[in-house]
Amino acid sequence: MTPDPRTAPDRDRFTAETERFRRELLAHCYRMVGSAHDAEDLVQETYLRAWRSYSGFEGRASVRSWLYKIATNVCLTALKPRPIRVLPSGLAGPSDGPDRPPSPVAPGEVSWLEPLPDAWIAPPADDPAAVVVERESLRLALIAGLQYLPSRQRAILLLREVLAFSAAETAEILGTTTAAVKSGLQRARARLDELEPEPRDLLEPTDQRARALLDGYIAAFERSDAGLLEQVLRADATLEATPFREWQAGRATCVHMLDAHVLGTPGDWRMIATTANGQPAAAVYHRDANGEFRADGIVVLTPTATGVSRVIKFHDPALTATFDFPNTLAP
Repeated sequence: MTPDPRTAPDRDRFTAETERFRRELLAHCYRMVGSAHDAEDLVQETYLRAWRSYSGFEGRASVRSWLYKIATNVCLTALKPRPIRVLPSGLAGPSDGPDRPPSPVAPGEVSWLEPLPDAWIAPPADDPAAVVVERESLRLALIAGLQYLPSRQRAILLLREVLAFSAAETAEILGTTTAAVKSGLQRARARLDELEPEPRDLLEPTDQRARALLDGYIAAFERSDAGLLEQVLRADATLEATPFREWQAGRATCVHMLDAHVLGTPGDWRMIATTANGQPAAAVYHRDANGEFRADGIVVLTPTATGVSRVIKFHDPALTATFDFPNTLAP
């Protein structure tokens, strides 16, 4: 009887060689598919396939590039039957009727982009350069833009410009030629350039000004204070929320819609600060008829030196658990 070559020492060696890449592979899969939960599943599939083929790994490539080859192809396979994930601003132009409450999109009609908790993929704190690269490559505007690229162009762009693989390494990972990689990268860059860029004066979530803007946004909701919202938002701010089709552009329009349909009375809302996609964020709770605060979703802000330029609210109570917050808060 042939012994199983995957002995305990093999498993220990496999874990020692591969586990340190798990978080960066999770970030890569998230960039590819735009969903934190799908990314988790794809990383699990990556490690399962890697373990199954580990006995045949001969070390001609680095363990890292070998894992990225598996992960990227797992993602490409998963993306084939799926619609792209979008935000409301990817469906149509801004609403021209802030007096009307936003209308939800029918379930299943759209696949929505999801936020990613920073805690899931945080690089070592003693590597500040890695921290900055991680944040910049996970901002929601970039993730939303990436979804409009053909999946192989998306993979080429990420492997080359985010992960710094060479053209030859990228070609090997994707099973193509360096000429195809160079051409795909050029087309991907051109497509991204067509999309609306983020403001130039973005603040890091650790910047005191960014935290002050988040605190102001939270206070505005908890106090039901439209005037404070005006102070927090930029004049050209945008506001969108899943699963609603309509979104607002311009501070006056955003504040009017929130004041008319969302803010309610003081004490209706509670928020807990966090970070997502390298941006300030908050877990959101709304008070029910019994006075209990129930999870309502996650809000992510884009802070700049002149105020918040973009607010994206993800209306999904299950997301609070994803960010390791409880489903309810005491009154």
